[in-house]
Amino acid sequence: MGAYILRRILLMIPTLFGIMAISFAVIQFAPGGPVEQVIARLTNQGGSDRLGGGGGDAGAGGNFDAAGDVSSKYRGAQGLDPEFIKKLEKQFGFDKPPLERFGMMLWNYIRFDFGDSYFRDISVLDLILEKMPVSISIGLWITLLSYLISIPLGIRKAVKDGTPFDVWTSGVVIVGYAIPGFLFGIMLMVLFAGGSFWDWFPLRGLTSDNWDQLSWWGKIVDYFWHMTLPLTALVLSAFATTTLLTKNSFLEEIRKQYVVTARAKGLSERQVLYGHVFRNAMLIVIAGFPGAFISAFFTGSLLIENIFSLDGLGLLGFRSVVERDYPVVFANLYIFSLLGLFVGLLSDLLYTWVDPRIDFERRDV
Repeated sequence: MGAYILRRILLMIPTLFGIMAISFAVIQFAPGGPVEQVIARLTNQGGSDRLGGGGGDAGAGGNFDAAGDVSSKYRGAQGLDPEFIKKLEKQFGFDKPPLERFGMMLWNYIRFDFGDSYFRDISVLDLILEKMPVSISIGLWITLLSYLISIPLGIRKAVKDGTPFDVWTSGVVIVGYAIPGFLFGIMLMVLFAGGSFWDWFPLRGLTSDNWDQLSWWGKIVDYFWHMTLPLTALVLSAFATTTLLTKNSFLEEIRKQYVVTARAKGLSERQVLYGHVFRNAMLIVIAGFPGAFISAFFTGSLLIENIFSLDGLGLLGFRSVVERDYPVVFANLYIFSLLGLFVGLLSDLLYTWVDPRIDFERRDV
């Protein structure tokens, strides 16, 4: 197993390199980069005092005929000194060739040096760590709840396949899967967060303003009070998917010959299900864990974070893409790609724990 783990870790290097290279190449052709963002802000605000270094040269006019090759690259640069544009390019690192910038970025990222945000006065790593608690709370709870509810329900539906219980629960699951999480979140907000009916739950943040004054028990209650609506909105689709996956997996295993043999030997239904069927049926559920975890931890919470004003990594990544804050964008991509690769390795290790008959050492990677 040690050799397999080492091979998987070594394969992460070219995989991560490919992800970053493709993303970096795509960014080169995306319009509205950080220089254009600054130019747009200057044009809209009519000044450059908010930009820090180099701002004193803005608005100085300048002869654009002498430096048309600089100004013509950026839409809306008319009226700004070409020297100021060159300073902006240097500030953002665009005075260097793309390959050199990509190489410097990889070297820094290997050392987990993500630099500073373009438009926020904070380092990228500090910014990510600042938003991390919200995303960790959402990701861990949604994954835990979906598995704790879905696996027992899926097993029960498989055992009661075709019965009224299976039919009506399938209806609930299908409806839950069909409703987008953000739409359900809006409905919950309207109903229970002071929209048009009841004002039972808070609308923003993870804690109340008087958090520091609460007792430890009060802090726990306050935390879950804030998390109730976002988690309810998110768990619906995750709960539906995992339930159906568990049911279908168990149905497939229950119909196999080894289950018939186990029953013929006089084993109880519980012994058959949890002693023989469970570890085989759960393989496919475990295989979906990395994707479910990463989705809940980052992408799946984007709209919910926006609706309930939860300032987490999903909302940070979205805003960074819109603002073309490339250090934050690439740092998020790097961290979550690396996290996804390691979670995939963890999933393989869970395979061997659930079913010791699986031996990755004898398979080609």
